[in-house]
Amino acid sequence: MSTRGTIKQGLHRRLAAVSALAMGAALAVAIPTTADAAAARVDNPYVGATAYVNPDWSAKAAAEPGGAAIADTPGFVWMDRIAAIGGSSEAMSLREHLDTALDQGANLFQVVIYDLPGRDCAALASNGELGPTELDRYKTEYIDPISEILADPAYADLRIVTIIEPDSLPNLVTNAGGTEGSTDACAVMKANGNYEKGVGYALHTLGAIPNVYNYVDAAHHGWLGWDSNMGPAATEFKKAATSEGATVDDVAGFIVNTANYSALKEPNFDVTDSVNGTTVRQSKWVDWNYYVDELSFAQALRTLLVSEGFNSNIGMLIDTARNGWGGSDRPTSAGPLTSVDAYVDGGRVDRRIHAGNWCNQTGAGIGERPTTAPEPGIDAYVWAKPPGESDGSSQPEDNDEGKGFDRMCDPTYTGNGRNGNSMSGALPNSPVAGHWFSAQFQELVRNAYPAIDNNGGGDNGGGDNGGDDDTQAPTAPTGLTATAKTSSSVSLSWTASSDDTGVTGYTVYRDGVQVGTSTTTSYTDTGLSASTAYSYTVKAKDAAGNVSAASSALSATTSAGGGTGTGALKVQYKNNDSSATDNQIRMGLQLVNTGSTAVDLSTVKLRYWFTPESGSSTFGTACDYAVLGCGNLTLGVKTGGSEAGASHYLEVSFGSGSLAAGASTGEMQLRLNKSDWSNFNEADDYSYSTSTSFTDASKVGVYVAGALSWGTAP
Repeated sequence: MSTRGTIKQGLHRRLAAVSALAMGAALAVAIPTTADAAAARVDNPYVGATAYVNPDWSAKAAAEPGGAAIADTPGFVWMDRIAAIGGSSEAMSLREHLDTALDQGANLFQVVIYDLPGRDCAALASNGELGPTELDRYKTEYIDPISEILADPAYADLRIVTIIEPDSLPNLVTNAGGTEGSTDACAVMKANGNYEKGVGYALHTLGAIPNVYNYVDAAHHGWLGWDSNMGPAATEFKKAATSEGATVDDVAGFIVNTANYSALKEPNFDVTDSVNGTTVRQSKWVDWNYYVDELSFAQALRTLLVSEGFNSNIGMLIDTARNGWGGSDRPTSAGPLTSVDAYVDGGRVDRRIHAGNWCNQTGAGIGERPTTAPEPGIDAYVWAKPPGESDGSSQPEDNDEGKGFDRMCDPTYTGNGRNGNSMSGALPNSPVAGHWFSAQFQELVRNAYPAIDNNGGGDNGGGDNGGDDDTQAPTAPTGLTATAKTSSSVSLSWTASSDDTGVTGYTVYRDGVQVGTSTTTSYTDTGLSASTAYSYTVKAKDAAGNVSAASSALSATTSAGGGTGTGALKVQYKNNDSSATDNQIRMGLQLVNTGSTAVDLSTVKLRYWFTPESGSSTFGTACDYAVLGCGNLTLGVKTGGSEAGASHYLEVSFGSGSLAAGASTGEMQLRLNKSDWSNFNEADDYSYSTSTSFTDASKVGVYVAGALSWGTAP
């Protein structure tokens, strides 16, 4: 999962479907039919792949103003009912799609498996044809025929990526009882277990085909981003993945944001930001979520899933087809500091009324084009939901596809418990789910981010027609310098690059390996070793994907570490509190294993010493965010310590798991308060520091099996 590049496209956009099918059939005859013909299995199926472009979708896109520029973009084919397998007069069959993929010279085919019994129990617009108890039909009339086709030796050289049943398992976590947005239909599916059995059967059956790579749908950050949802979701995924004969080996990875609109990255604020002592998590938009975008959610979820027992090489996909949020309304900076809501609402690029809104959203745009391995842990950005296909009808419409009318697709609807009783934000005059919605497609093109270059052909609606595609790379960044260094971090800045169409971002490399990206001219690299020299370079990129030459290399050496402990662990601290005299103590901690062997985290405790001054002698504690997951931490306040500023300490314990040699737990954002919410005076607390970036903390103790391993205890 380390190679980055644009997913190659396998279709000339004006390919005639009939001719393609004829050629595909002829090509299929020449394919060897032995097992030796199968392509070798790879870790990331997108690396080096040429992906199939659906001619059905491509023709519709090319016919729209501005659509020709993206009509040859690869995306997923949806098998959303039994009849879709055999095709119709208006849509190709599964086998015809596969034959056309061979004709295009593609070696990657993407398909959505989407027809569970009682499908999508919380959204009427995407209800399916099978009743809640029709599991046998799902197996014999849907999965088995798909499996038979995919297993045909004619397709053995295709890497076949599947998305397994969008929205199903997440609905069991959040909408099956006990919440304001729960539905009776979801409660039925949780009780009968047919979602889990269906997903397990699909994984087991399709996973037995050597060239199939299964990715399980995992909702999005605005659905599962709270610990109360994320941990149970990981458990639910594991349960389904070990049902009906399936094992975790049948899972290549997971996908987030399928058919949704959540921003890939929120560039103008972080979940850790505070405004006047109020954290971004407390804003109405974020609503105590631990994540504000899909990339951070996907990477954290992957870590959690590995700890749950999924294979360590699983990869994540992110659907970026409709989450670009560009256009003239796209903010370029955070909002005013008058309040946390003003700060977030003024800066968020996701312009939906509520993060729970999902149907044909007003103002959305095409997102990042399909890209291979763009970030650590991410196999690819993909287009799972074809742009231009409706999410649901804005008013009731008769259809033979089992799809109902959901008020969330009605622009006059004032909402429900799942979207905070907010307006739906849906576009008017939308057709049944999956049908072509021309007005939405045109709006997605206008609001694309990165913007769509229409010079390659077609009229973008503004008279821009003709010319060559942008092939000019930005200039290399200059003036790379280290603006700050600690024992565990290096902060960098550089002079902006220039480009004929505009620079969209920068990629930062440490010792030749990508470590991060930035949309500004600065970046802080964290989790480093003390007293160690690192070499940095930066490259710029533009909207067309052109990448500059690297900047001149900068050598930066981290500062020396601190502490008096002799063990293999150390703790790093940063001050997350804007005031030392308010009613909470807020801190960031992370544990680092500097040794050569893994450490059992269940034996480790951290202690942060403080004095409460006057007021209540009982305390409340909270974890606001943790890379490990707040559910894996136990917090408590105890008395102890004889030195000034150390009458009490916050003790942090870990659940099961291990910390590998050289690894870090990642950030843990913690806070504590007195039960009467009276103020502290942190300035004289033993463990207190004013550092706002992670530094080694010699006055925060690390205990292993009860013995002090790091730091100096009071």
